Amino acid sequence: MWLIYFIHPLQYNVYARDISKKRRISSKIKGNSGEPLGFPPYGYTMNPNGSKSWVVDEEAAAVVRRIFNMTLDGMGTHQIADILASEKVLTPTSYWISKGIHRGGKKTAPEPYHWRASVVLKMLGKQEYCGDIINFKTYSKSYKNKKRFENDKENWVIFKDVHEPIIARSVWELVQEKRGRKAKRKKVDGERNMFSGLLVCADCGSNLGFHFNQKNPDIQYFNCMGYNRGSRKICTSTHYIRVDFLEKVVLGEIRRLTKLAAQYEPQFAELVMGHSIKEAEHERQLKQKTLAELQARDRELDNLFEHIYEDNVTGKISDDRFAKLSIKYEAEQKEVSAKITALQNELDSDRSKAVTSDMFMASVRKYTRARKLTPRMLNELIEKIEVHQAEKIDGKTVQKLTIYYNCIGNIEIPDLDKLPENNVSLHTRQGVDVHYAA
Repeated sequence: MWLIYFIHPLQYNVYARDISKKRRISSKIKGNSGEPLGFPPYGYTMNPNGSKSWVVDEEAAAVVRRIFNMTLDGMGTHQIADILASEKVLTPTSYWISKGIHRGGKKTAPEPYHWRASVVLKMLGKQEYCGDIINFKTYSKSYKNKKRFENDKENWVIFKDVHEPIIARSVWELVQEKRGRKAKRKKVDGERNMFSGLLVCADCGSNLGFHFNQKNPDIQYFNCMGYNRGSRKICTSTHYIRVDFLEKVVLGEIRRLTKLAAQYEPQFAELVMGHSIKEAEHERQLKQKTLAELQARDRELDNLFEHIYEDNVTGKISDDRFAKLSIKYEAEQKEVSAKITALQNELDSDRSKAVTSDMFMASVRKYTRARKLTPRMLNELIEKIEVHQAEKIDGKTVQKLTIYYNCIGNIEIPDLDKLPENNVSLHTRQGVDVHYAA
């Protein structure tokens, strides 16, 4: 004889909620211990020895490295996606299907080579490629709702250098810096200019926009976007600068820098290390001061909680007043705690001065024999370039540029015998020659 049991919906909800709670607790314990939660990203696979660790999948990792290299070469996400599609490189989903790797979702991919720019962009932002584990990037609001939501970054738990990196951390950080810049403007034919996004106005701080002469497209130039805003104009000068003039000046400065590195190595190291140490130490002191103030306020809020609780128990303040103050203090403490966590993470992740300097010096030495400026050279070496308005000095039109290098900012190259001079001048129009002023 069969016995049939009926479970009341309320009993089922209690049971489901209990199971969900146990799973969340288990997931929290695993996530906080450094065990990766979820599937490894494209480029990695689960360790075949049965452990929860990730190992590099060389076939997919080669595509990841290529995407980062193309980005440093100045290509946009749409360009990269088009190239991969034209070469019939399998998309991540199609790749997993071809390898028999189950990742959820559909088991077939209707367009196996259709790379999307959004997929490329997401890959460029994955810190996991540096060898890190990042847990709790998403969360669910309820056991009844299976949808995952993006978690605030202060709630992430990060474990560094857990598995073998696919991308060097210095390269990943450089790419994040470039991605953070304003989207580059395009010419009519879709070609990008390598200086777009690097140039800022020395007077108003606006980006410089890229243009070309309608009658002669070979004449390409930049000018201040703060000057071109019509009635909302925030700059008083155009800060016009020709691209050919810009290329000669910047290449000349990089050549001076590489010569300094090659022929005056001690002076170069001292110059770079000095700037790096001063800047990093100043930033560290500011962060430490802010952190100490936040921690003091956090302790003060703990004391306030304790006082109002005691006052409520003894009848000095009403329950209604206690509830309002509790909500106020709790909201502030949550905000303070988030700022403390963010600052502590920044201080923990700060590079040593020597590592930062070595990274920049290695990049400079790569271009000792460079004869032509390339997008990759600009991306690896230069953070931004301030463009000053051209002015008349002793009857000559002179324009100044201030170059800020990655990691170390603006440095003044010493006047040494073996270093080449950077005397650039350009005939821009009839009767006008523009000269570079360092």
